[in-house]
Amino acid sequence: MKEALKGSAKTKNKSNFGKPDFHVEKYKIPVVIEDKLGGNKLISRTKAGLKMDEKSIKNYAVNGAVYYAQNMIASDKYSEVIAIGIAGDNEENVEIDVYYVFASSATPKHMNEYKKLDFLESRDSFESFYEDAVLSEEDKHRILIASQVQLQKHANCLNSLMNNHNIPVDQRVVYVSGMLLAMQDIIDYDGNRIDVGLVPDDLKGIQTATKRDGVKIVNQIKEYLEQKEIPQQKRELMLGSFRESISLDSDRDIVIELDKQVSTLLSEKASVTKQIFVYIYENVYLAIDGTAGHLDIMGEMYSVFLKYALGDGKEIGIVLTPPYVTKMMAEILGVDRNSKVMDLATGSAGFLIASMEIMIQDAEHVYGKKTSRAEEKIKKIKKEQLLGIELNAKMFTLASTNMILRGDGSSNIQKGSSFDRPKALYDSFSANKLLLNPPFTFEENGMPFMLHGLKNMEKGGKAAIIIQDSAGSGKATKSNLEILKNNRLLASIKMPVDTFQPSAGVQTSIYVFEAGTPHDYANHLVKFIDFRNDGCKRTKRGLLEIDNPTERYQDIIKIYNLGLNADKNPDFHTELWDLDKIFVEDLIDESGNDWNFEKHQVINTIPSEADFMKSVSDYLSWEINQLICGGRTYDYF
Repeated sequence: MKEALKGSAKTKNKSNFGKPDFHVEKYKIPVVIEDKLGGNKLISRTKAGLKMDEKSIKNYAVNGAVYYAQNMIASDKYSEVIAIGIAGDNEENVEIDVYYVFASSATPKHMNEYKKLDFLESRDSFESFYEDAVLSEEDKHRILIASQVQLQKHANCLNSLMNNHNIPVDQRVVYVSGMLLAMQDIIDYDGNRIDVGLVPDDLKGIQTATKRDGVKIVNQIKEYLEQKEIPQQKRELMLGSFRESISLDSDRDIVIELDKQVSTLLSEKASVTKQIFVYIYENVYLAIDGTAGHLDIMGEMYSVFLKYALGDGKEIGIVLTPPYVTKMMAEILGVDRNSKVMDLATGSAGFLIASMEIMIQDAEHVYGKKTSRAEEKIKKIKKEQLLGIELNAKMFTLASTNMILRGDGSSNIQKGSSFDRPKALYDSFSANKLLLNPPFTFEENGMPFMLHGLKNMEKGGKAAIIIQDSAGSGKATKSNLEILKNNRLLASIKMPVDTFQPSAGVQTSIYVFEAGTPHDYANHLVKFIDFRNDGCKRTKRGLLEIDNPTERYQDIIKIYNLGLNADKNPDFHTELWDLDKIFVEDLIDESGNDWNFEKHQVINTIPSEADFMKSVSDYLSWEINQLICGGRTYDYF
């Protein structure tokens, strides 16, 4: 580093060596740190970027650190450097700015979410930071989409394999979740592996009662859940579902000819259980394991797989909210690392997964990935800040498994009816965020779930429900009016008609509420947003991106927060929207049936001058054409 900084002193004597205040060279790329006394000495910049004149380099921490980094790269001894500026007046008033410098003249990348030095704590934490630095959001999105596409292909093959072996539809996803649990290594409190998960070679096709392939899998699940200290009652409920689906039918453990889907994965005959197990192991488990460092990707992959494993959902009465919608709803509510998130109709835990990912990402951005403080906060998030309640036994099993596979966020997923839970449960949990997709077949389309949830939230908490929009146009007036006695309707977002395809072709809306403040019909404006064009087209084969969906789902948060001023945000994609057509703020009345966008949509029936002139021109052209063709005569010609 000294040689790389030769001639880089910030003084007029450029023959001297540059000397950063601090530096770190123990990781894959170097880190240089400059610090200044005074809160106004952190950075000097203009709209065009950092000021790199001699005065700014000498007097401002960030500018000096970036100057050193650029000179190190210019020396050809380094190709990339992390530059950190620190400034403040006292111990409680310190600001930190971090930049990734990858060329001597290119604009450095501002790592604006890193406001502490925790990412320097260990090799693992630095690796995670470095990955963030070199991967753009577009890169991450492409990786995610590629993972989804690949997993969809394997999920379709797996469904075909299960269908060929006559596995009932309502058992297929339980098969998948149980086998994934059986593949997990068993880890003790100190992080040591005390038992490896099952692998294909462990399934021998033995026909004895205790060594059958299905029994082996369920026994492994039992040991795993015991080591994870899943409460006994919950453990027994889950094991009951796994036994029924995986080990009850002994015929599935008889060795038979291989299905074509696994003919390249196995060299000899195997039981139905093993054939399914090996396909999941090779094409799902190893894929998840290979991306374990990217919780968002792992969650998306498993959620996509879960959706496809469920088939079309109709046979078992399940309609899962797409993961990109659950994420959007959690972001609209402002979920962060300190949120207490509740879902009273948990299903497969999609809302809790989306919320947990956002909460973890927020903790990692504040404290740095894989740092001690981040890991401590993440443990608390998983153990204390998520509450899910699910009545259906199979869906309860899936929700618990789904969360366990993400690091045991299943502690507060309960089996039962949300309406029968003791009030003490809600009071002690003290939710400030509520996310819901209630059963469409429930009375009033499911709005009583929202009413019940709002009654059991902190005042000022935010809640969102995605529901058939007939609930806001007359099918749920009883619940709606009761809700607004003590809560505000903040927004109504019209969703695409194919949001739940192929499971259900229903028109849905998202309603957003603030708990604890009665709705003032005369003064409270409600935001109505038309999001029917989300850039996606859904088919039986999967999700097609046709019109910038990534940008649109980012923009809808800005539209919700800023309304017609969203286009003033520099990151808003103005070219994709006509805000005057898709956004309106309006009052609602006390009928409880005017909650949908169409009721408040402003349709301009007055033609513009251009419209008028075009109409006149078209009409005259038609008249002239009639005259030329001899159809009619006119006095004015």
